[in-house]
Amino acid sequence: ANCGVWARTDAAYSFLYYFLTVNQLKKLLPDMRKFDIERYELPNMRALNFYIHDVLGDGASSSHRIDRQAKSLGEYLRAKIIEVPQVLIEELGVEV
Repeated sequence: ANCGVWARTDAAYSFLYYFLTVNQLKKLLPDMRKFDIERYELPNMRALNFYIHDVLGDGASSSHRIDRQAKSLGEYLRAKIIEVPQVLIEELGVEV
């Protein structure tokens, strides 16, 4: 399965680049800890992509996961609460 993360600004991408490591992803998504995960950096798109090996087993039709195609993986990550530098919150105009 793939899980992509995009940033709106260069500063937000810089934060994600250093914060969202494979180890941090495994902390945020503890049920993914047992899988090998590769991180791909796409700086021109301000994006990171994580490839989670074998999370779907032999495929969606044989998976025992509730989310058989891992379509909600990104939303699962997005729902996590993390500490973000105040300057990014102000830059993006996010209300907290």
